Amino acid sequence: MIAVLRLGHRVERDKRITTHVALVARAFGADKIYVDTKDDSLERSIEDVTNRFGGDFEIETGVNWRKLVKSWDGKIVHLTMYGLPLHEVIDDIRKEKNILVVVGSEKVPAEIYQIADYNVSISNQPHSEVSALAIFLDRCLRGKWRRMKFRGIIEIIPSERKKKVVDKLPTPEECIEILKSAGCSDNVIEHCKRVRDVALKIAECTGANKKIVEVGALLHDIGRSKTHSIRHGIEGARIARKLGLPDVIVRIIERHLGAGIPKEEAKKLGLPERDFIPQSLEEKVVAHADNLIEDDRIIRVEEEIERQMRKGNMDYARRLRELHDELSKLCGRDLNDILREGG
Repeated sequence: MIAVLRLGHRVERDKRITTHVALVARAFGADKIYVDTKDDSLERSIEDVTNRFGGDFEIETGVNWRKLVKSWDGKIVHLTMYGLPLHEVIDDIRKEKNILVVVGSEKVPAEIYQIADYNVSISNQPHSEVSALAIFLDRCLRGKWRRMKFRGIIEIIPSERKKKVVDKLPTPEECIEILKSAGCSDNVIEHCKRVRDVALKIAECTGANKKIVEVGALLHDIGRSKTHSIRHGIEGARIARKLGLPDVIVRIIERHLGAGIPKEEAKKLGLPERDFIPQSLEEKVVAHADNLIEDDRIIRVEEEIERQMRKGNMDYARRLRELHDELSKLCGRDLNDILREGG
């Protein structure tokens, strides 16, 4: 894994340059970017790019960088014009399994120079941190960006003279046909339609992308064509990838169960040992819409929370409450009230 840590981000002054750091990290093969200052607008901008153009890149802002570097299971590379030349250390860096690349803004805390396993310079001359990161990732990953495949909701077709863009997101009608072709029962299809209706209401007040939410909601249970067990999210994602559906839809399908399943719980449940927590706003909207449908009616979140608490699933109940409150805050009102008014 390669992650980038952006230090010194100032919300009002650095939004454009930090956005470019994140875009370079994504396009040149990093898996995630951490930003030390909380910036919801920046998170949403990068999520939108990832949704539209594909990939699994993630962003997290408001990170305590000291805790992050202390807990990082791997090597830390600090890009600085005062470091050792890249060509002298790149062979050693490539051998590392997990790399955290620290990219500063104006002044980087002096302790970073001591904490870093490698202080690396792309050039000992003043230059942009954006260009430094691009060159580092290109050399470290041996030009991986040239081979990367992105399944976005749009695809750019290389052209010499004009812009060519293809829409890859299926229509709602096509989604229904996809469910039928996969072998989903009428009951599953009707449930998906009901979740779609609720998800669109939540999307309306949260600002989520309604086209993505509609397709994700309609296809979220496609895995039930193979199994009704907790593995239906995994199976559904497998089917979606095979069909060549956009990455954002694959993630919605894979992460829609409950309020998300953390890595430790996934292992206990016999799922692949990784997090299945909804990250983007669209993922959260579809997952929670599914939580609020029981048979053919919309329930209050408290009903599901109480049910899970009776089963002893306290962590799940807590995550469900947090997800509901997060989306309600974006709406400015409790989702229970909004959905009840909508019927």
